[in-house]
Amino acid sequence: MDDITMAPVTDASAWYGADLETDRSWEYALEDSHIRELETALAAVKKSGLKLADISAADFPLPTLSKMLAAIATDLRSGHGFALLRGFPVAAHGNPDLELMYYGLCRHIGTGMTQNSDAGLIHYVTAGALKPNQGSRAVGFPKFVRLHVDLMDIVSLLCVRQADDAPQSHLASSTTIYNEVLKRRPDLMPRLQEGFEWDRMGEHAVGESPTSGYRVPLFSQINGVVSCRYNRSWMASANARKNEPMSEEDEATLDLIDQIAAETRLAFPFQNGDVQFCNNYTILHGRDAHAAEQVEDRMRVLMRIWLNVPEFRQFSDEAVVRYGIGCHGNLGWSAAELAAGRNKSPRARRGDGAVLMDA
Repeated sequence: MDDITMAPVTDASAWYGADLETDRSWEYALEDSHIRELETALAAVKKSGLKLADISAADFPLPTLSKMLAAIATDLRSGHGFALLRGFPVAAHGNPDLELMYYGLCRHIGTGMTQNSDAGLIHYVTAGALKPNQGSRAVGFPKFVRLHVDLMDIVSLLCVRQADDAPQSHLASSTTIYNEVLKRRPDLMPRLQEGFEWDRMGEHAVGESPTSGYRVPLFSQINGVVSCRYNRSWMASANARKNEPMSEEDEATLDLIDQIAAETRLAFPFQNGDVQFCNNYTILHGRDAHAAEQVEDRMRVLMRIWLNVPEFRQFSDEAVVRYGIGCHGNLGWSAAELAAGRNKSPRARRGDGAVLMDA
């Protein structure tokens, strides 16, 4: 991998939350005409009998909304790295129709990828009965969620029903964190580039190792493009599984990452009908804790979609940085790969265990 050059990132992905509280260019709103387009496309998909996994952007035409989605896609790739779309019609539709509309909308941005042991293209983030099989991941529970990345290029979340106490969502620029580490502790960069092993949280297939088996750089760089892969829970879990606790030095380094993330984050309400999109190489996401709810039809429910986008960005080692944390078991397959039964056979891997995506 290329060595980290000690130069800060100066593009739009490096931002501070305080600045974006007034600059709302990251926020979009659906108009009545856009909702009509969504519902017209939904009706056409249902009439045709298309299954969710078979929906393409062409199957779900959005004549004017697609232009807004193209702008969001640009924001994700080369802008702030995230966007919030408000006004999705969650109150007017049941979950089956919402799944089709949400997936159809997201297909205008990228290719849906599986994200749990059930090979689901849509993952319900909830503590209730809709929660899928997700190994030992604590997704959907009421506790505070530390800032982290998800596993594919883009993570999107649709708020179907928010908790009564309305926990705020948090986002932080990982390129800003990179810049701050350069200013405060540049001596840590070699260790961060070396990276950490990641746990597979019990979702690996037979014959696959329970951890990545290789280290994934927390920060990597090629041609000035910096990518971040950070989920402290998954990294610590890999150490615990091997009965090798993190060193005090590593714990202190990750404490600094968390501290900078908290200092520079943007916090905002995430309400029913909001859709959040984040670039998983430049954005960390998390949220406040919320009160536990025992009544099923009052529980917090989000739908989550993971997307990959061809030629999304440059990577110093695509097998490790892009695919090294999310391609195991039934995770990290496209609908086309599922249809071909690719998930029934072991993935081809390099000698170091990293997956060969072109095999």
